[in-house]
Amino acid sequence: MVLWGVSEPSTLPRLRPKKSLGQNFLVNEGAIRVIVEAALRTPAPRLLEIGPGPGVLTERLLDDGRPLWAVDLDSEACALLRERFVDRPHFHLLEGDAVRMGLPEGEPWSVVGNLPYNAATPILARLLTEDIPWERMALMFQLEVAQKLMGTPGTKAYGPLSILAQLCARLTRLVKLGPGSFRPAPKVDSAVVLFEPRADAPPLAERKALLALLHRSFAHRRKTLANNWQGVLPPEALAEAGLDPTLRAEGIEPRTWLAASRALASRLPERLAP
Repeated sequence: MVLWGVSEPSTLPRLRPKKSLGQNFLVNEGAIRVIVEAALRTPAPRLLEIGPGPGVLTERLLDDGRPLWAVDLDSEACALLRERFVDRPHFHLLEGDAVRMGLPEGEPWSVVGNLPYNAATPILARLLTEDIPWERMALMFQLEVAQKLMGTPGTKAYGPLSILAQLCARLTRLVKLGPGSFRPAPKVDSAVVLFEPRADAPPLAERKALLALLHRSFAHRRKTLANNWQGVLPPEALAEAGLDPTLRAEGIEPRTWLAASRALASRLPERLAP
């Protein structure tokens, strides 16, 4: 799906975007509607917004009435959000880094966010590998990152994050956006990806070990698995785990990687363990 043209919100709160925080504020009204509708199309009892900035998405999410927690690292944005939503008792602000700060425990979330470009990958990795219950996620990424998430075996885009994400969720690209959909305009296109959890997703306890295996296997994309694991695991160990040591990592599909991770769990060196 692609949105043509840009219709900005009638009132856009003033907030100085900070390049150091990777901030590009969404101003495409059509995209705002798509993201909010996708995030709210779930019975999840709580909403979690990452990187609310001036609160363009926040305002519409709050209209739904569900409790909303917003996480932002920018103190200026947090001051603006406190002022804007002081009369909304179901609005809760968490000032800090979404990559590492603690989140309230409890019922499942619907997660939404125009993720800062410089932190999007570690934020997603955290959501996929930590005990953060979510029923749906609608997240904005740089287009190149979105393409990697949805990459297929044998393609340049396919990699560790593709495999983990596709094992954990069904992914749908909702919309592609050009630079003009943001203020300031970035130099790249962006895309919103919808994540819906898979019933057969690997347990949390297995996911970090899987990532460790994948990062080592993809360390040098042009090399075979045997070469990437040289001096750590012998080719016969890879073969016994269902991985052809003569192949490159990008040629192996996600379910094979999961089975191999389980088979190799006791053989991975401690320094590669999660």
